Amino acid sequence: MNKYILFLSFSFFTFFTACKVDQSEKMTQAATEVVPELPSTQADFCKNLAKLCDNAYAGKIVNGSPNDTAFNGKALFMHVRSCIDDVIRIPFFVGADSSRTWVITKTTSGIQLKHDHRHMDGAPDSVTMYGGHTSNGGSANRQLFPADQETAGLLPHAIGNIWWIDIVPDSIFTYNLRRVNTDRLFSVEFDLTKPLAEKPSKPWGWKD
Repeated sequence: MNKYILFLSFSFFTFFTACKVDQSEKMTQAATEVVPELPSTQADFCKNLAKLCDNAYAGKIVNGSPNDTAFNGKALFMHVRSCIDDVIRIPFFVGADSSRTWVITKTTSGIQLKHDHRHMDGAPDSVTMYGGHTSNGGSANRQLFPADQETAGLLPHAIGNIWWIDIVPDSIFTYNLRRVNTDRLFSVEFDLTKPLAEKPSKPWGWKD
């Protein structure tokens, strides 16, 4: 009986030790894994974007529908308001509408663009956080964001959307949207040579 108990105790100890070593090896491997670096073009794009941090700029529509009442005739501003870690948040103001924020995030496989939409009380809109992720290295001055799966589920008609951002340092910043196989094209251009002396107030739902 004692031999049987000793055998079970030894077997349990051996199993526990093996699991512990295996787990330790996994933790060591995880700790030594290197997060892939962004391609140099994307890293340079992010640097160009980061140079705009804390500045605000006036914009104008350069491509769009003449019947677009949501944007035409409205004062347009963007404010590169928050640059924390790998996330840059850019509120986009359209007249008195402060509901929109572009959220640009560096990931382990590229750059993500999301659209954060809020109500005046700060609550998320029913349609929010749609956008896309880069599928190639792009360039230091242009990154493209094809619609992602979350967007396809949230807005099926937007599955063909491609957003892109152009940055010409010390010159212009352009936000663009094209819907594939349609005539839908929207571009708003901001003059980087004239940062605003007076910055916009907080967008809806914003927490510093």
